[in-house]
Amino acid sequence: MDSTSADTRQPVEGPAVGQPGGVPGPADLAKQLSEMARDLKHVEDSGSMLEAIVHAALELVPHAAHASVSLITGRRQIESKAASSEIPRLVDALQSETGQGPCLDASYEERVVSVPDLSKDERWPDFSRAAFKLGARSMLSFQLFVDGDHLGALNLFGDQAGAFDAESERIGGLVAAHAAVAVAGSQQLSQLTQALDTRDLIGQAKGILMERFKISAQEAFVLLSRASSTLNMKLRDVAEELTISGELTVPRNR
Repeated sequence: MDSTSADTRQPVEGPAVGQPGGVPGPADLAKQLSEMARDLKHVEDSGSMLEAIVHAALELVPHAAHASVSLITGRRQIESKAASSEIPRLVDALQSETGQGPCLDASYEERVVSVPDLSKDERWPDFSRAAFKLGARSMLSFQLFVDGDHLGALNLFGDQAGAFDAESERIGGLVAAHAAVAVAGSQQLSQLTQALDTRDLIGQAKGILMERFKISAQEAFVLLSRASSTLNMKLRDVAEELTISGELTVPRNR
């Protein structure tokens, strides 16, 4: 199994999941899913929770080589969160650009979408061939949650056409179901998406300041915090204003 996620869990005994002979038996799978649900229950940071979901999917679902959680806002804009590699990020950007793809269908309509071969799939003519060229050969997408105009999906990618079988889809569905319960139980979904949006905004604002003033990430965060305090604005609002206008109204050396 090819995964770029850092592995902090105890190794699974026996053949690796995702390799021949690596499909867990019912007892092992139930135990691993229970452990995943327990671990997710105690994760408070939104980003860390999504990373844990992606890690669990890569560990448990046979033949999953890459994975991500996609957040859909405004029923159109798609962003990869906790992506295990560049492929999921590129594929989500392509789905946003074309307005079609398995992640959107799984989120809105079908709950589970299987794509055995992206080079031959005719459901999304503007998406499929381009995704294949980006390195996505096969996909499984599972609905995670729907909260108004905010939706979430778990996406799994195979390194070759026909990578996923019925067992992959069954176990992927179980992972997604357990993850959905953990996400819904940990906090309101609107809070989850807002927290992730805030983290992204602050990261973008820090990047602007780092490039402009040739400073470190920590120094950029200090500037944002100073502006927040001086202007009596939330840190998120300061970051958003900076990313929109390109201006930080508090002098750097104040």
